[in-house]
Order: sequence, then C-alpha cells, then structure tokens
Amino acid sequence: MPIRIPNSLPATQTLNDENIFVITETRALTQDIRPLQIVILNLMPTKIETETQLARLLGNSPLQVEIELIHTATHQSKNVSNDHLLRFYKTFDEIKDRKFDGMIITGAPVEHMPFEEVSYWQELCEIMEWTKTHVHSTFHICWGAQAGLYYHYGIHKQPLPEKLFGIYPHTADYKQSILFRGFDDVFMVPHSRHTTVLREDIEAVEGLRILASSEEAGVYAIGTKKGRQIFITGHSEYDAWTLNKEYIRDKNAGKPISIPKNYFPDDDDTKEPIVSWRSHANLLYSNWLNYFVYQTTPYDIGTITEIN
Repeated sequence: MPIRIPNSLPATQTLNDENIFVITETRALTQDIRPLQIVILNLMPTKIETETQLARLLGNSPLQVEIELIHTATHQSKNVSNDHLLRFYKTFDEIKDRKFDGMIITGAPVEHMPFEEVSYWQELCEIMEWTKTHVHSTFHICWGAQAGLYYHYGIHKQPLPEKLFGIYPHTADYKQSILFRGFDDVFMVPHSRHTTVLREDIEAVEGLRILASSEEAGVYAIGTKKGRQIFITGHSEYDAWTLNKEYIRDKNAGKPISIPKNYFPDDDDTKEPIVSWRSHANLLYSNWLNYFVYQTTPYDIGTITEIN
C-alpha cells in the first residue's frame, strides 16, 4: 500500500526517486477506493493448479481483488471437467463488454507449434487486441508472453537446442523499474520452455524495454514504458512441486528430460526441492498490482483508455 505523507514533506521527492509508493494528503482525502477487477485467461491444461497459484500470489496484498476466470471457447480442455469450467469460468464473449484494471494471460504447452496453427489463435488475437482498449495493464506469462510479443510487436519465438528447465539466477537490467522494487541483486526464477525470444529483437522495437534477464535463461521481463503491457518469460507463479510434476511426467513418458537445474539438493531427485523463488514471486505480483494496476488505473473503470 502507498505511504500517506504531508503534501510538502521534503522526503516526498526522495521517496518517489526510490520508487517508494507515496500518496499526498490532498490525494488521500479525495481518493476513492474500490476492488480491483482482474481477469485471468487460463490457457494451461492444469487449470485448477494454475488458478490456485495465481490466486495465492494475487491474494498476498492488502488490496481487495476480484478475479474473473475465462477460458477459450475454441478449445476444449482435456484435463479439467466441464462442470469446473461451467461453475467457475466464462468465455470471452461473456466478458468482452466489460473493462478490467488488470489481466493475466497464462502460458500454454503449445511452444512447438507455429502461433497460427494453435487451435485458438484467432480467438487469442481477438482477446489481445481487446486488451488494448479494455484493460489497464496486461501481464503475460511464458508462452503467453511470446504470443503477446508476436501479436503486438512481430517478435518471433526461437527454438532452443534443449529444454530450458529449472531455477535460474536473474538480475535487473533496468534498475529503476518499479516492477522489481525490493528485489535482491540476484533473484531466482523457474523456467520450463523449449523456445525463447532474442534480446536484439526486443531492443529493435521502440517502446519496449528489457527489465530483467539471466545469463543462462535469457530475457526474463519486458515492459512498455507505462507498464500497460508486461511480458514475463518464466514461471514465478510455480509452487514447490510444479517442476517435479513436469519432470516425472516427461520421464515416465520417455521424453528426453534433464533434472531441473538448481532445484533438487545435489541434483538428487529423491530429495525435497529447494524453494528459492517464493519471496520474489510475491514481490513481483504485489508490485504489479500495487503500481501498474492500483496506483494508475482510473477509479471509474469505464474510462480506461486505449494503449498508445
């Protein structure tokens, strides 16, 4: 939450320069507060697991958040019951006339396919276009980030020689980014993907800025200058056992898979994984909610303007 301080306190400028959330007395007296409206497009086959992970992080804030879950109408999920979808999810058509403070577009296990061959690609394009006029800040995850960068900016994903799988150290490229306020100089992030986006392709696009990256895992966080669009290539939302489940799944299926890097003690998959990313995951989502959504979204949600 922002710190409320007197209008003319000399510390105001210093705190602002340090990316500390401050709110003056004048603004505090006139400020209206309402629940934040966050819509999640859940493209993951493990919908219940993913929605739980995201709700856990979004709930770790003093802000009141109302979550709306949606799924694609053009693809039938095989890993969750129709009853669950009918009870808790809506389709895009059911919410497209509303506006939202924030949106999360998750990853999806379709990396090997060209974007245009994904069964719900046209529907996803319609949704991503809609976010430009109906969502104040959109947070894209993993394949969702690659899809967003491709649709909005023409940046192609590139295949990796082998699956990037494990927990990797990262640093902030843009140290003034409020998205990484409070982060350690080095922070850990889970990755699980077969493709990547190249630094030079991102740097060639005016309006995009690389916020954080890893020597091993590549570019991690990209944003527009006002944070209306944020692209995250990793899976900070993963819980302690997610990589283990993926590892066992692929191993049992006979797929080529290495032990997740920096995950099991001594790379011994009989030992309990070490969680080294939880605090930074909570910071990432609370910073997004607090600043890129709460601090800048209009009180009258109907006045959200088009991204420019």
